[in-house]
Amino acid sequence: MLAKPPMEFAMGERVRLRKPHPCGSYEWTVTRLGADIGLKCESCGRYVMLSRRELEKRLKTKLPPLSHP
Repeated sequence: MLAKPPMEFAMGERVRLRKPHPCGSYEWTVTRLGADIGLKCESCGRYVMLSRRELEKRLKTKLPPLSHP
């Protein structure tokens, strides 16, 4: 059985996780890349780091970028 390749993430990319943050938001922005991924909550600004494997398990979907007028 072949191992699936790691999911690709980009700086500034928006993601939606399966469970909400205690502030109620599901949406996060990728702020750091590497073996661990840094995420910033879009609602309260809290910063967390998850291993790439943990993020892939918790990820529900990738969101489109915010359009600034």
